[in-house]
Amino acid sequence: MDSVRLDAVDLGLLHALQVDGRASFRRIGEVLDVADRTVARRFARLRAHGLARVTGIAATGLVGHAEWLVRIRVRPGGADALARALARRPDTSWVSVLAGGAEISSFFHVGADATVPLDALARHPQVESVQVQRLLRHLTDRRWQGRTSALTSEQVSALAPALAERPDTITMTELDRRLLPALAVDGRADYARLARAVDWSESAVRRRVDELRRQRVLRFDVEIDAAVLGFPVQTALWLTVAPARLVAVARALSAHPEAAFVGGTTGTANLIAIVVCRDADTLFDYLTERLGALDGIERVEPVPITAIAKRAAPVG
Repeated sequence: MDSVRLDAVDLGLLHALQVDGRASFRRIGEVLDVADRTVARRFARLRAHGLARVTGIAATGLVGHAEWLVRIRVRPGGADALARALARRPDTSWVSVLAGGAEISSFFHVGADATVPLDALARHPQVESVQVQRLLRHLTDRRWQGRTSALTSEQVSALAPALAERPDTITMTELDRRLLPALAVDGRADYARLARAVDWSESAVRRRVDELRRQRVLRFDVEIDAAVLGFPVQTALWLTVAPARLVAVARALSAHPEAAFVGGTTGTANLIAIVVCRDADTLFDYLTERLGALDGIERVEPVPITAIAKRAAPVG
């Protein structure tokens, strides 16, 4: 991984895929003013080195799922194996090892009426304690700026897909239940391969993917390690914010270029954020100056993210 250096074409490609994860290499090449074969080779190289992966992500509430944030205190030496086991589960995402191996955090995606498998987690021999919080709302309405700063606004407009208003609810079809897991594994799978994977006609698959995207039920994201982009210091922040100031703090925090994710949760720490910085000094300045200037924050618990076992997509 360290041997791969990203140049302007790589960064432009990654930004283009954030705008439209299923854009053709020909279209991306036109926007970047490079040959489509060059774009295809660059993406193949990034993927082969495990640096970039496009995944389809469904809007949790619309597909009948609830998200729970689970913090697990583990015994010394037990984090890596448990994190790998959690990463293999189909109902988890963003499985991270924190505080040098003392803790694991993970999002569980379960049915709206289902529960997190707490008993099984608590019985695990490496687990000391389990804390669970319901993720009530995603509060970041843009992608992290560290991976979306290579294209001009005109280039972004040329790539952006047409979107409609997101519906309040949708009726999940059998095709949806087959398509969404397949797109989570590979968001750039072509329609013929998707049709074979879900045992449906190619034309129906194409129409349904287009419809889910237009309705914002389905979006595509690029998984990439921030360290590759020059931001190796990643930190989870658990914040306790006065209820009357929660929305204002969340809006301010989500506008910070360091913020990759902001979410409102249940529990004493009613806001969680993931921030990404170039080094420890930058993180210190961020915590003391930018975050410290926000009115209404009563307590901040910064915990370093030392490894990520799983991002949004299933482990291949």
